[in-house]
Amino acid sequence: MSQFAINVLFVGASFAIYIGIAIWAKAGSTKDFYVAGGGVHPITNGMAIGADWMSAASFISMAGLIAAGGYANSTFLMGWTGGYVLLAMLLAPYLRKFGKFTVPEFIGDRFYSKQARMVAVICLIVASVTYVIGQMAGAGVAFSRFLEVDATTGLIIAAVVIFFYSVLGGMKGITYTQVAQYIVLIIAYTIPAVFISLELTGNPIPPLGLFSDHSESGVPLLAKLNEVVTALGFNEYTADVDNKLNMVLFTLSLMIGTAGLPHVIIRFFTVPKVADARWSAGWALVFIGLLYLTAPAVASMARLNIATTVYPDMAGQVENVADATTNPILYEERPGWIRTWEETGLIQYEDKNGDGRIQLYNDTEAFASTAEARGWEGNELSVNNDILVLANPEIANLPGWVIGLIAAGGLAAALSTAAGLLLAISSAISHDLIKGSINPNITEKGELMAARISMTVAIIVATYLGANPPGFAAQVVALAFGIAAASLFPALMMGIFSKRVNNKGAIAGMLTGLAFTLIYIFVYKGWLFIPGTNNLADTPENWVLGISPLSIGAVGAIINFAVAFGVSKVTEEPPKEIQDLVESVRYPKGAGMAVDH
Repeated sequence: MSQFAINVLFVGASFAIYIGIAIWAKAGSTKDFYVAGGGVHPITNGMAIGADWMSAASFISMAGLIAAGGYANSTFLMGWTGGYVLLAMLLAPYLRKFGKFTVPEFIGDRFYSKQARMVAVICLIVASVTYVIGQMAGAGVAFSRFLEVDATTGLIIAAVVIFFYSVLGGMKGITYTQVAQYIVLIIAYTIPAVFISLELTGNPIPPLGLFSDHSESGVPLLAKLNEVVTALGFNEYTADVDNKLNMVLFTLSLMIGTAGLPHVIIRFFTVPKVADARWSAGWALVFIGLLYLTAPAVASMARLNIATTVYPDMAGQVENVADATTNPILYEERPGWIRTWEETGLIQYEDKNGDGRIQLYNDTEAFASTAEARGWEGNELSVNNDILVLANPEIANLPGWVIGLIAAGGLAAALSTAAGLLLAISSAISHDLIKGSINPNITEKGELMAARISMTVAIIVATYLGANPPGFAAQVVALAFGIAAASLFPALMMGIFSKRVNNKGAIAGMLTGLAFTLIYIFVYKGWLFIPGTNNLADTPENWVLGISPLSIGAVGAIINFAVAFGVSKVTEEPPKEIQDLVESVRYPKGAGMAVDH
């Protein structure tokens, strides 16, 4: 059986399972559509949260970014993991006790203002649409390779599958689909990692293999990796970062952005009790940890595999690293995995010095003199960061069924989070915008229809934007986290822990935080993410105080807090009943089912 047939078999079987679950769990009411009826078991919910959490950014792109940047990009791991702990401890139980389905509804009721609810809807849609761009881009990368189609066709196929199980089943269908997707993606992620760890270090446990000796050279794996990348002109893989401010702000932005993401928060309303919300959070951390502990090993081993594929003399013990880089492989003798990924355009080769060999190195000015001495005229191999996890089985010459499995896993990761985000968008439009403001008397049947229509429109928009993303999947997701951090997180925190912040302060804070963050991002990434419309090049030299667009969400959050408290201080206190409500929400015991609407 050909590799293409194996891929189609694995991907097709997984899609059939997802759509079958959606038909079985078809939502018959708004409560089914929004919160899966409110009766999901904590372990089931924890696994669904894990799938919701481990998006294309985590599965496909995060390891690629760590592989490219080493320790500097470990901020993705620290920020996303720490943010989930923050969410579980500071927000989830209290929002669950409040008992409303959506984040905008909580903000609208807590700040006793329809305007606050509408501002929250805007913030939610901007953050969620930005986030879903990364998921659709990741799905396009996976499809383009494993189903041998172009990325645009892959996006369309992914959109059709999401349409069936999301629009039909709502949260009920998505929850049980995500359980299946978690099982697929965690198996797909860990099995290749085990094989590669065994091959490179002899240790079957990837996180331990990362700190074991490299089998061929006999030196520690990370020391070998440092030796290889520095010989090619890159910084040491384990080197510290110079810009500590940007690193801290970026990690903080990911953390508080995580705690403000509506598609994760809404999951805590799908369980019967507050205690179940806490247990869901605990189980989710277990399920998430399985992948996040493996990702650094996958990244490091992929980086080493690629370098030693191009420079085979670097694989063993090396007395003179400069000599080991003088004999790269001939382009005609490149391995099959490079050939197959070249067809997608995600690996590109240009023979700049006409010697028929592949030169892979850092061709920036710092390494120019060394490269010139070796007869190199520029880096000749460009590898898209988003392919490393998907290409890992082929790089390590693993069986065809493993490649098929990771194809299904990558698609499961992208589709699971995209579905959760699209549900958050549709519920914001149908429940908070239409029922909450435009037509409060809409029937339940009408609201369910509005939710499905809005989700369909959101899928179309996300597919279009996913075809032209403003960066790698994980980078696009980081922008979404920054937007959520600057707009929604402060409002949620002040809504729970401050009785003094009023509606005027909350609205002013959200608008200021959102506007500041979006303007800063658009200046470097392009207005509305349209390529070529940026005012400044997205380089460290142009960043204000060295703060990147990916990190600015933390600054936006600080501004949000400051404006909200400042405006509230010079205006009237919230009504007594609102202050009493805040006091009661701080004690999560005694909460019942999520309020039905």
